[in-house]
Amino acid sequence: MGDLEIRPATEADVAAIVAMLADDPLGAQRESPDDLTPYLTALRRLASDPNQYLIVAVRESSVVGTLQLSVVPGLSRRGATRSIIEAVRVHTDERGSGLGTRLIEWAIDESRRQGCQLVQLTSDSSRTDAHRFYERLGFTASHVGFKLPL
Repeated sequence: MGDLEIRPATEADVAAIVAMLADDPLGAQRESPDDLTPYLTALRRLASDPNQYLIVAVRESSVVGTLQLSVVPGLSRRGATRSIIEAVRVHTDERGSGLGTRLIEWAIDESRRQGCQLVQLTSDSSRTDAHRFYERLGFTASHVGFKLPL
């Protein structure tokens, strides 16, 4: 994987990121790759927040993976700062190559650099392959998550 670059996402990367977000049954229902306007607005908002990291993995000038890392200060756990990993996606051509592991390792390393005491993530209950992947990397399914659409 020596030819892989992990770097902050740019506006030029947005179409590729959205394509990866939409490339599964869940994403196909909630993403709109034909209208990048809301995604570009979101990228600008993320880029202006020093606690948000939207990164891409690039190989041979192509975006092949992405994730978002949010650093969240808090009072619980003796004032611990935690990070939240979201929107982990690996291009279909790269699955099984170790790229997902590299992305999560990057997020854990960055979380340590930011002084986080805990890294957490959520994964849709239907993504059983992803659950096995996260457990293999040392994550435990310790909580039940809830959502409220607004």
